[in-house]
Order: sequence, then structure tokens, then C-alpha cells
Amino acid sequence: MSAAVFAPASIGNVGPGFDVLGLAVEGPGDEVRIELVEGPSSVEEVSGLDAELIPREPESNVVTVAAAAMLRALGEGRGVRVWLRKGIPASGGLGGSAASSVAGAWAAALAVGREPRPVEVMAAALTAEATVAGRHLDNIAACVLGGLTVVRSTDPIDVVRVPLGRPLWVALVTPAVRIETRAARSVLPATLDRAAWVQQMANTAALVHALAAGELGLVSRALVDGFAEPRRAALIPRFAEVRRAALDAGAVGSSISGAGPTIFALAPDEGTGLKALEAMRAALGDVPGRTELARVAERGARPV
Repeated sequence: MSAAVFAPASIGNVGPGFDVLGLAVEGPGDEVRIELVEGPSSVEEVSGLDAELIPREPESNVVTVAAAAMLRALGEGRGVRVWLRKGIPASGGLGGSAASSVAGAWAAALAVGREPRPVEVMAAALTAEATVAGRHLDNIAACVLGGLTVVRSTDPIDVVRVPLGRPLWVALVTPAVRIETRAARSVLPATLDRAAWVQQMANTAALVHALAAGELGLVSRALVDGFAEPRRAALIPRFAEVRRAALDAGAVGSSISGAGPTIFALAPDEGTGLKALEAMRAALGDVPGRTELARVAERGARPV
């Protein structure tokens, strides 16, 4: 038996919501096909973006790790053969490992004839994500459920999907540098002083309300990250210039997507999104990189 699943890219943190907020992005994504086998698991093929960087060893590939976790949870002892098509750049800050993990877990369940519950997919994907990026659910939750998600708890898993008050476009600029999540987390302090923590919590709560209510003015005021962004900005070429260009072009907010280096900007319509994207691309100067304009994804991962 076999099954295939597509899982979208996502923005982790969404500004101030470190490890808590996730936002699914329409367009780029990873596709996984899984076939059950009697015997050990194998990675048959990896194609697409940065395919040469993806491990082929089953114990190191997040697809096979997530699939194995799902099969164990279902009481299934067979192995899997995996075909992976990457549509998300590696170490780009767009939830590539989360998407591969989610697609692997979901496809494994479908291959044994089960339609898994979202929490089951998240749990299996988290097992794989933890091996490369740590135990956080922000990208995974958005990838599974689509739209904006809030992770209230990782252990046990407790995730809320928040409907957006209005459609939003996302301008994405990814400078050609690689920032692994573990390395990006190493520059962050273990603690935060009380005033900074209170402000971060206020920004996160206000941002969730603003996105749910469609209050763009409040989005602009609340999409401010005082924790990760100031410390990770130095890892991203021309970050300040790109962010400033997005805001000057009409974006309602801009920050680092996940661990970076992708910089995202939210726009109220496609026209403004295109202007922001052009301005961001120009602000990169001679730094090579990828650019894309997408909508916030209403749907998360799905069978194909």
C-alpha cells in the first residue's frame, strides 16, 4: 500500500510569538510518497530544491523518522520506502523539516488505511523535528492545520487554529545563506528580563487579536519581536535594509521567518505585496537570494 501527501511551507514565530505562533504559506511545499514494505525502511529518491543536502540514511531523514513514529503509534511494524520532492529550501526558515516530517507522518498513516487525527500527525512529526531543530511545534502546527496557529502546549500537544479576519499576502525574501535552527537558537539567551518578557507577551497577544480581527493598524504595532530578531539579525545579510524597504512599500509588518534567513512581510492585497517584494529584492542589492509572493494558506497538509 502507498500514499502521498503535500505539506506547505510555514512561517515560524511570526514576529514576537517565539515557538508559539505559526502561519502556513500557500504555494511552496514538500511532497512525500510512502510505500509500506516488509523489511527495513529506505529513502528511494530525493528531488527538488537542495535535494543534495537531504540525508539518504533512514535514521537521519525526517520523513522516515516521522513515518516510523506514526507506524509505531498505530501498532504497525512494517518499514517504508520514501520518495521526497522538496519545494522548500533547506535551512531557509520556512519550515522545510517540519513540512517533510508532517507529510511523512500523514502519508504513513494513509498507507495503512488510517485517516489520522491532526494531533497524531503533530506528535509523529514532532519526534522527527526534534532530531534536527528541537521540540517546537510552531511550524508543524501551521503546516498541519493551515492558517494561523497558536501552540499553547507542546507536552501535551495543545494547538489552536485562529481564523484570519481578512486575506493576507506574504512577501518572502531568502538570502543565499544557510542558517540551521540549532545554530540560530544558540545565539538566544536562556532568560529574558521581566520588562522585555511582558512586552513580548503583550505583542504576541495583540498580534493574534489583530490577525483574527483583521485590524491592520494593530498588526503593524504588534508585529515587533524584541527577543529573537535583534539577536539573529546579524546572521542575515542586509536584514535591516530589506525589512525597512518592505514597510516603506506598504507592508503592514515584517520580521524573520523562523530561524531565518528568510525575511517575510505581510501585505493586505496582492498589489501591495508585489510592491513590497520588489522593494525587498532591490534592498538585497548584490546579495543573491530567492523571492516569492504567496497568500496565507487556508489549508494545511493534504493527500495528493
